[in-house]
Amino acid sequence: MHWPDFRLPSCRAAARAALQEAWERAADERVEVACAGRRGRTGTALACLALLDGVPPQEAVAFVRRRYDRRAVETPWQRRYVERFG
Repeated sequence: MHWPDFRLPSCRAAARAALQEAWERAADERVEVACAGRRGRTGTALACLALLDGVPPQEAVAFVRRRYDRRAVETPWQRRYVERFG
């Protein structure tokens, strides 16, 4: 998916569909989420996956920062994206 560094996905509907598919597939197979920098886009995607798995929107970023990388979800707009994703 096209997702520029430090930004948000170019097509939010496509991003939602891809993340939903990743979450569904993770029940039965290994799913990998990655970006070049490992923090902003990856952390944002992981926080969205946490939302799909039941983590409350106001806790998703902190959840990923505790379990993945303390600097995950790098920008204010990425944090807002996560909050609104749920």
